[in-house]
Amino acid sequence: MSQQASPRGTFLKIADAVKARVETDPNMTELPSAADLMSEYKISRGVALRAFAALHKDGVAEPVPGGRWRVVRAGERTDRRPLEERIADVIADERLEVGAAFPSASVLAERFGVSRPTVTKALDKLEAAGVLVSGGQGRVRTVRTLPIREERS
Repeated sequence: MSQQASPRGTFLKIADAVKARVETDPNMTELPSAADLMSEYKISRGVALRAFAALHKDGVAEPVPGGRWRVVRAGERTDRRPLEERIADVIADERLEVGAAFPSASVLAERFGVSRPTVTKALDKLEAAGVLVSGGQGRVRTVRTLPIREERS
């Protein structure tokens, strides 16, 4: 690469190259690792991470907890709403009534593919919003009120 700064940004050029690779290979399900990009393009880890962020912003890929970035193909619908909103949808999806037991953090973590502490933070937000009530440590959370569902377009 030349010594002059790129007007477009090195990370964007790398993101475009990876995007082109994804478009030409319909069987590609994961992006190359950061180490692979660093080796192939002779870049720093920061530049590789910025390239991943650009691909995420463009809807080409999404991060997978504990794994490589997953390729998102056109037509695949990913729910980008905050986790607490997706968890609140469980109440309507499972037709839970006020006072009904709510699924545990472990069950929700597996269902949404995230860690238990991440689910616990989202559940805390739902408790603060008055949607759920906690019975305390070791006790089952229950539905306090039914959340208002906004229509998505």
